[in-house]
Amino acid sequence: MSILGNSVLRVEDDGLLTGNQPFTADLITSDTLHSCFIRSPVAHGKLVSVIGSPGLYTAASLELPKLVPWPPTPDRYARDLLVVDKIRYVGDPIAVVTGRSFAEAQDLAGDVEVEIESLPAVVSAEESSEVAFEVEPLVDPSALEDAEVVVEAAFVNQKLAPVPLETNSILVVPDDDGAGLCIWVSTQFPWDNQASVAAALNLDPNRVRVIAPAVGGGFGAKGHTYPEHIVVAAIAHRTGQPVAWQETRSENLLNMTPGRGQIQRVALGAKRDGTITGIRVEVIADAGAYPHVGAWLPNYTRLMCTGTYRIPRVDFRARSMVTNTAPVGAYRGAGRPEATAFLERSMDLLARELQMDPVELRRRNLLESHSTDHVTPSGAVYDSGNYRGTLDRVAELAGYESLRQEQSLRRARGDQWLLGIGVSSYIEVTGNGPTEEFASVAIELDGSATVLCGVSSQGQGHQTTYAQIAAAQLGLPIDKVRVVQSDTGVVPRGNGTYGSRSLQLAGSAVDEAARAVVEQACVLAAERLEANTADMVIYEGVGVGIIGSPATAIGWADLAPLAVEFDFDQGARTYPSGSHISVVEVDRETGAVRMIRHITVDDCGNVINPMLAQGQQHGGIAQGAAQALWEELAYAADGQPMTSTLLEYLAPSARELPSYEINSMVTPTPLNRLGVKGIGEATTIGTTPAVHNAVLDALAPWGVEHLDMPLSPEKIWRAING
Repeated sequence: MSILGNSVLRVEDDGLLTGNQPFTADLITSDTLHSCFIRSPVAHGKLVSVIGSPGLYTAASLELPKLVPWPPTPDRYARDLLVVDKIRYVGDPIAVVTGRSFAEAQDLAGDVEVEIESLPAVVSAEESSEVAFEVEPLVDPSALEDAEVVVEAAFVNQKLAPVPLETNSILVVPDDDGAGLCIWVSTQFPWDNQASVAAALNLDPNRVRVIAPAVGGGFGAKGHTYPEHIVVAAIAHRTGQPVAWQETRSENLLNMTPGRGQIQRVALGAKRDGTITGIRVEVIADAGAYPHVGAWLPNYTRLMCTGTYRIPRVDFRARSMVTNTAPVGAYRGAGRPEATAFLERSMDLLARELQMDPVELRRRNLLESHSTDHVTPSGAVYDSGNYRGTLDRVAELAGYESLRQEQSLRRARGDQWLLGIGVSSYIEVTGNGPTEEFASVAIELDGSATVLCGVSSQGQGHQTTYAQIAAAQLGLPIDKVRVVQSDTGVVPRGNGTYGSRSLQLAGSAVDEAARAVVEQACVLAAERLEANTADMVIYEGVGVGIIGSPATAIGWADLAPLAVEFDFDQGARTYPSGSHISVVEVDRETGAVRMIRHITVDDCGNVINPMLAQGQQHGGIAQGAAQALWEELAYAADGQPMTSTLLEYLAPSARELPSYEINSMVTPTPLNRLGVKGIGEATTIGTTPAVHNAVLDALAPWGVEHLDMPLSPEKIWRAING
């Protein structure tokens, strides 16, 4: 029986649970200088002066080049690593001090005097006049011409803080000769850190070694280099001493790039029988103070704007605006959840307008199942999918008709706790960024295998998954496969972890490299056994021998060393999909919401390790529900953050969440031999609108058509009470 498709226990957990797999902060030694950044207390202003101790570093003293944003964000938004003259958001790093301990560094930072001339702040993207990026529009003035019914609404997809368990963290140790650096950093993309630091300090990239040790979550926000990373590296390079920066939680809520942040105006047109005829969408996105990754994420909103539905006509326009708030970046889903959110809310509004069941409306408009390419009006090329299959299955598993009957009974009785049933159908794009990834597989002299791969784990279980894939091809026990990643000094190249790309790209690279090693082994074994290469087979746990003759098997140790590097290029993206039903109760007296069930049918193609996939589904549901009900990164009118601690930023705990009813459907992708798609962000995308729709469904008797997220008890109570 193949090890693929089975819930193998995570091989990385022993080191994490025993403390033998360190995080960046665990590596800090007693001779390390600790850094503390002095940050702006105002959202917009002119920096007049900075006065402090001799250990103070400013933009003038470090003389570092600007950090250029990733394309297609224009280069004109290259930012100073420390403020030179203009402050643009609360938390903007102005200067940095170092001390022999973090406490000493904080004390020294408190002695720094900063004079700022305050200026008016622009906090709302709607009020901003500075366009950072404009998405290429889909122009169709006739998008709604054939509609007999049009529903229109404005939606706010609020900003969210990533809140990883581990905040930003970096330790930089100079080489003895002063010509290189070794950097340990909590990151999703070590090669970006390597390139950015080397360029800023004019160092040979080969002399900048970047290692991501254990990383406590990233969710997209650790997918790029922060200015602080380069500043800390510059101080270490200048002083010749190890330097560390460990971001505090309050700093993290001020400074780590938030996600989402869109205002959406949507008009959805249909015939009276429910057939959708077209959609018109206008998006105003918030790019924050220094446009970077977040500025062009509406490209993904555009790409996914028709979802799982047959929508023949689309008029879509989007622009990203500069504001005096923290720079916006990627957060679990990154542009795709925003599309599903407005589409699924609009579907429920249309269902209510037509007095049609929301599941039935979706059934009438879903794309047919397919195993070859389907091209959407926005240019997305869906590889495969069974959209009606997931919707029908989730309705069956939820007992949808029985839930509607119970809802009717509760309404008739006037129960205090109102029942709400929300549905969503979603599709998302995965394998984003470059469609190629590196891996190598080597057979060592002891007969074990070493796998190198160019992605970087933040808790997903990469080591287990890649070991499973290699073990399946080589016929080795999984404990004989060692996986190495996240180290630019060992792994020659890589494109990092984001966009749910790791399994389909790096996993496929591991698979192809392992297959090539098997081919090498079969040729070598055939020569030694004086047999045909075509007659060679793998004997599990033994080695390579003649088919039907296990006694001829030559062990891997006797065939070593063997090694293959493989750059897998998928050439296109995959599109996982699914359907969710969320069941909530709403207290008509207080507006409180409690989730009582959440049922999913997610289709990510073949599943290598169901337990790891379910872990991603669980986390995605939690973060999706959190957006619907609790979380919002909020700013006052003057740009002051209103959620700068976890007392104000309401991240949920297990207590607020129900037991999930996780289910899968399998529609393999034809784009890789494993038949796999991404799963890391999918359930976040499906969950948010399902929960949102469920709460609004509960409030339907009061005629409440829409409330913006998060759906706080106060908002709900006010809606109920007029």
